[in-house]
Amino acid sequence: MANVFYEADADRSRIADRKVAILGYGSQGHAHALNLKESGIDVRVGLRDGSSSRAKAHDAGLRVVDLSTAAREADLVMILLPDTEHRAVFEEHVKPNLADGDALFVAHGFSVRFGYVQAPEGVDVALVAPKGPGHLVRRTYTEGGGVPCLVAVQQDATGGAAQLALAYADALGGTRAGVLETTFEEETETDLFGEQVVLCGGLTALVQAGFETLVEAGYQPESAYFECLHELKLIVDLMYEEGISGMRYSVSTTAEYGDLTRGPRIITAETKAEMRRILDEIRSGQFAEEFVGEIEGGSVHFNDLRAQGASHQIEAVGADLRKMMPWIAAGKQSVKDASGGD
Repeated sequence: MANVFYEADADRSRIADRKVAILGYGSQGHAHALNLKESGIDVRVGLRDGSSSRAKAHDAGLRVVDLSTAAREADLVMILLPDTEHRAVFEEHVKPNLADGDALFVAHGFSVRFGYVQAPEGVDVALVAPKGPGHLVRRTYTEGGGVPCLVAVQQDATGGAAQLALAYADALGGTRAGVLETTFEEETETDLFGEQVVLCGGLTALVQAGFETLVEAGYQPESAYFECLHELKLIVDLMYEEGISGMRYSVSTTAEYGDLTRGPRIITAETKAEMRRILDEIRSGQFAEEFVGEIEGGSVHFNDLRAQGASHQIEAVGADLRKMMPWIAAGKQSVKDASGGD
């Protein structure tokens, strides 16, 4: 079982006198910067010259400087940029400005776990990862609550990296909900596996295959959309609130029996074997190398795959049907605005 920490376990004095640089002002960046600032921490936001997020951060009352200045001023640098940008930003702007006793933080372990970012020996390296999108991290903090966080230490140069990470999570609001101790390997590998096998890759492939099966059998695309995609939210919400057993209790007996008897025919031993192969690719660094190479090579194949997904029949059918349900998009714009840019 994981160790779980709460407000009483955190020593805020560990971060109270630190100068913190938040690099990036996207979904997580805006939440970290504002929550820490309102917790009394000395925060500056580091952004590229010409970044579209500069005005948003400035209007929110934050001090905005360039990336190198932010890293030079701070003794705790949190990188909240896309994974594929960490290496270049670290080498050019962060590493030259690190000194012994400083701390380098990330909210996802990818760049550190796979060696794209390697801090000097005298620098603490830790992870503080809220388990929710930035707008939720921000909203729950303003409401007096918090989003659970993961913390991990990769390099404990000072002997106080774990306590500093917990203090950061506390200032972020995470200890109000609970902070779980993990490792860089566990956070990174389980996160990638979940995205690829269940949350994104597995789910979208399952939805599309179900939709195609019904349409190819002669059913109306609109009916197939409702059954294979639209109603998914109901099931996910029930699982989110009550777990799998709670979901089964809430659906019809017909649905529950079909779930228990037919589900294992879809997710078979062969499927699980492929899951293990994907996990091996993640652990070995094969996926990381492939992904970074694709991005650095211009994303040609990536963009082709995006275009294929966007042109799938389910997208056109769904777009038309969602126009009949304007309540689905209610509040969508405000969430996007709150998240800011990278």
